[in-house]
Amino acid sequence: MTEAAIPYLIAAIAISGLITFGLRALPFAILKPLRRSRLVQRLGIWMPAGLLCILVIAVLRDEILARPGYLWAIAAATAVTVIVHLTCKRRALLSIAAGTACYVVLLNVF
Repeated sequence: MTEAAIPYLIAAIAISGLITFGLRALPFAILKPLRRSRLVQRLGIWMPAGLLCILVIAVLRDEILARPGYLWAIAAATAVTVIVHLTCKRRALLSIAAGTACYVVLLNVF
């Protein structure tokens, strides 16, 4: 490596770092005025549920098509996920883990 390349590399790393920092800080700078927006407040209420609904539909559709003989296992694991979610203070990670574990056990045992 030549002596002239070192300042160039340092400048490239510094510029990349500044751009990365700016892109990560920009949403927080914009967030404060947007919190008062009615649209953003409504999106904050409905988007998580909508995204989870789309995810559930996509996963269930794929599993039903991939394993049509295991509809009972898919239904049981879905029920476990919903029950754990509703009884354990809506802890998403816990309910997802319980449903996934139930599904894996049902597929491997039966």
